[in-house]
Amino acid sequence: MTSKICHVTSAHGRYDTRILLKECQSLAAAGYDVSLIVNDSKQDEVFGGVKIVSTGFAPGNRYERMVLSRKYIKEQVVKVDADIYHLHDPELLYLVKFLHKRGKKVIFDSHEDYVSTIIEKDWIAKGLRKFIVKAYEKYEHDVISMADGAVVCYHWTQDRYVKCNDNVEMVLNFPVIRDDYKPAEISFDENAIGYAGGISEQWCHEDIMEALKILNGVKYKLAGNLTGPYGERLKSRSEFERFVEYKGKLPQHEVNNVIYSKSFAGVALLDYISQCKGTIGNLSNTKFFECMYAGVPLICTDFKLWKEIVDEEKCGICVNPHDPQQIADAVSYLKEHPEEARQMGINGYNAIIDKYNWDKEKEKLLALYSRII
Repeated sequence: MTSKICHVTSAHGRYDTRILLKECQSLAAAGYDVSLIVNDSKQDEVFGGVKIVSTGFAPGNRYERMVLSRKYIKEQVVKVDADIYHLHDPELLYLVKFLHKRGKKVIFDSHEDYVSTIIEKDWIAKGLRKFIVKAYEKYEHDVISMADGAVVCYHWTQDRYVKCNDNVEMVLNFPVIRDDYKPAEISFDENAIGYAGGISEQWCHEDIMEALKILNGVKYKLAGNLTGPYGERLKSRSEFERFVEYKGKLPQHEVNNVIYSKSFAGVALLDYISQCKGTIGNLSNTKFFECMYAGVPLICTDFKLWKEIVDEEKCGICVNPHDPQQIADAVSYLKEHPEEARQMGINGYNAIIDKYNWDKEKEKLLALYSRII
């Protein structure tokens, strides 16, 4: 008899890359009966062999998502009546006990290391953050100890979970290898470096602009949502008009043609945020691996975990993301050594094909399910 699996998310969209396109579709392809419950008011549908079930409730804010949507999620959870439930958000941890009472098995998927990130949440009063961190850590420990398994993206989450659960798998967000995909052929013609993705302060765009001032001529091809106070701050800088070629938000299939094939390097300068434990870094951030898959040499943060890969694969240059001179020197080096830069791009692409891809990671997910079943 085919096991029935239900993934549940209160915060992510129905076409989320990790949840639907990687995990759910991989389980469906392996022969499981897979459903995905999502918080929206769209029609139910079948996508890639996965039954997407809407709660019929589209939260408009955190309170509605974390509190009011509970009853709608519970209704659909009961209706689906799966054998295994896979939960994707910390506000869904309350379902572990509820589902166990109904004789179900439960997996929790920790997309972030929430103990690390709470301290940086602007919407939580600073005076309360340390208290909430301690309270959440204890609550998480108690619930994870009851779960039938857990999926993590960070080494320190894994270190915490294995102390209370003996069925934990680290499943990283490596790229899905597509048969129809072609890497970019980097170009020096437009004298540009490129970035496509989230345009937020943690990606050190202002430090990149400072480096562009030093270089005085290299362009920055930029794609993503340029909104909010930070977006306005970037646009107000003189370097934005002089050096930045903003392409708006692009569909994923256009990124290589518009950005990376017109650049001689891809930029992944992530700040030393809490999710990276300072200079250690993490292997769950997708931008680093997306640039490698694009076939462009990397200019990336000198995180320990990233530097190990860059040095081994010879696919880029690591720098301090807050040192414009280091960034400028890396750009200059790649510009002045075009054949080496091209080889770095090829090396990065080959490393994705050989090692750092979803086909490798999904085997760990399938193994977790086999053990639980």
